[in-house]
Amino acid sequence: MPETTGSESQSENQTESGKSVIDELCDALRHLGDASYAILPEELAHNLGDIKKSFLKTVRTLIDKDIEWVEARVAGGDQLRQEWQEKWHCDKSEGSPEPIN
Repeated sequence: MPETTGSESQSENQTESGKSVIDELCDALRHLGDASYAILPEELAHNLGDIKKSFLKTVRTLIDKDIEWVEARVAGGDQLRQEWQEKWHCDKSEGSPEPIN
């Protein structure tokens, strides 16, 4: 087994310590989230959860539609660019003057 230097061991301890702090913060936030629903009557908590899930699903759908729209615009841009290049090459081969830069 390879020996670790003091700095390597210290680095590993800091990494483990950082992970531990993050885990503890996540646990605390999870507990607060649980408590925020636990203080409500059961039916109200479930209804509120359903409303939030429905809202988030709608947001996800809108994001998916926006991603599809962007992909279509990029594909349309590629097609238009290709048409412009073909027209430019066609005009250039007919002896028309080149554009001034």
